[in-house]
Amino acid sequence: MSGTQPAPPQFADATNASGITFRHAASKTEVKFLPETMGGGVALLDYDGDGRLDVFFTNGASIAADMTSARTPDKRDERFWNRLYRQTDDGRFTDVTVAAGVAGRHYDFGAATGDIDNDGDTDLYVTGYGANTLYRNQGDGTFIDVSAAAGVSASGWSSSAAFVDYDNDGWLDLFVCRYLTWSWEANLTCPSADGGGRAYCHPRHFPAVTNLLFRNNGNGTFADVTRSSGIAAVHGKALGVAVDDYDADGQVDIFVANDSMRQFLFRNRGDGTFHEVAVDTGVAFDEDGRTFAGMGTDFGDYDGDGRPDLIVTTLSLERYALFHNDGADRFSYATHVSGVGRATARASGWGTRFLDYDNDGDLDLFAAQGHVLDTVSQSRQGYAYEQPPLLLRNDAGRFTDVSSEVGAPFLEARAGRGAAVGDLDNDGDLDIVITNLDGAPLVIRNKGGGGRSLRVRLRGSRANRDGVGAVVVLTDVGGRTQRAICTTSSSYLSAHDGRVHFGLGTSAARRLEVRWPSGIVQTVTTVPPHGEVVVREPPGRRGTGRGNGPASRP
Repeated sequence: MSGTQPAPPQFADATNASGITFRHAASKTEVKFLPETMGGGVALLDYDGDGRLDVFFTNGASIAADMTSARTPDKRDERFWNRLYRQTDDGRFTDVTVAAGVAGRHYDFGAATGDIDNDGDTDLYVTGYGANTLYRNQGDGTFIDVSAAAGVSASGWSSSAAFVDYDNDGWLDLFVCRYLTWSWEANLTCPSADGGGRAYCHPRHFPAVTNLLFRNNGNGTFADVTRSSGIAAVHGKALGVAVDDYDADGQVDIFVANDSMRQFLFRNRGDGTFHEVAVDTGVAFDEDGRTFAGMGTDFGDYDGDGRPDLIVTTLSLERYALFHNDGADRFSYATHVSGVGRATARASGWGTRFLDYDNDGDLDLFAAQGHVLDTVSQSRQGYAYEQPPLLLRNDAGRFTDVSSEVGAPFLEARAGRGAAVGDLDNDGDLDIVITNLDGAPLVIRNKGGGGRSLRVRLRGSRANRDGVGAVVVLTDVGGRTQRAICTTSSSYLSAHDGRVHFGLGTSAARRLEVRWPSGIVQTVTTVPPHGEVVVREPPGRRGTGRGNGPASRP
């Protein structure tokens, strides 16, 4: 840590004060269809370009106990609409769902954000059961559904998604997680553990399925490259996705959190194909070689060695899986030595994020929590369906549970699912929005009290416009370095603030190095000591990036 540490920050529940009135509606039935317990997601995005983060929530749809594949879940009732809230200049949020045209048509789960056409406006991808929706931002406060024309509607049950320029051609591509091969007719009757009723069925009862990869053609359409890229070579039960260049070869890689089977790490070969290497690199299983229920996930350099490490949230008794990046294409299981195991033995985690909540320069760890089974307290003494969120403070690579010390939002139990992190009020510290199954969300404001910070906003010229996939290295005046990748993707069903955030403690920023997806390495020495900076990629000859040349700009 840098210098004397100030008092730890406190968090406040700002949900009511924010003006957000959304309530997730799962449309639960006595049949206990599996989708009822899995949603929903949240995205933080500045959809109107006014410099303030807005909030988008996904929602379910009306279903009945006699559902069949011949019937479509009904989203017409407004209580099932997805919701978009625009942040106003007083920090409150206004519901603009109807005006923006994003209420949706499906039983929806996840959200991903990115500028697919490099026009300066953030677009939105929504995953669901049956089909997904791509909304192109028209730049006038409205979105248009371009799913069919773009070729990314997909099929089956999609969960998380990520925009990523996997081939470094300047256009954002799209990776889509699919959960199970499942249908209304295939839903089984699964008794609760105490025999007193029905329970949501374990995923082992349903076949695995391939994830999807769509390559951006640069003309408003995408090509399905799932097979040719190698993504279709393995079948999984994907819930969470995180992206980073774990091996520092200039190509962004993709980690997938799978439910109750081995995890996947797709190594980008740099020729348009991927090789699944989770077993080889040590992130497929826990330290005893056992599978676990991977749900949410994120990359982050928690020990400051310049390499991205990996967190995967799990179910109770499994303990969250923390994998330390040892370099040389190897990770080691660090759950127990880091203190994460002790803190998560009874926890069930979903959305997760490495974040520097106190701005001391060390990445802490957050997770939204709640069990998948609403009957768990009846069948397992001492375990709860609703659980409070978790915040672990990082002290030199060891994590301590500080949830009980940082404010009321971390004391209240809920059925947490998706979570997104970002600086909602642009005050230099990170806030959190959590979705809660069949309930109201939780808007958690960081009240400050920690160190200073620097937010980095990227503007690509050869690379994609928002610099997604760029690796940013900050050096402070004391010589300490921090590394992060520019991405909105990770967690569970959710999308984060696209700005790169660095905590500084009592120090100040001195230099930034940006390794753009185009291959250009840019050093910036004129950096504000803290606050926010925009870094623009210089024009020039392409470096190690592959593809068809630079993207055009309006």
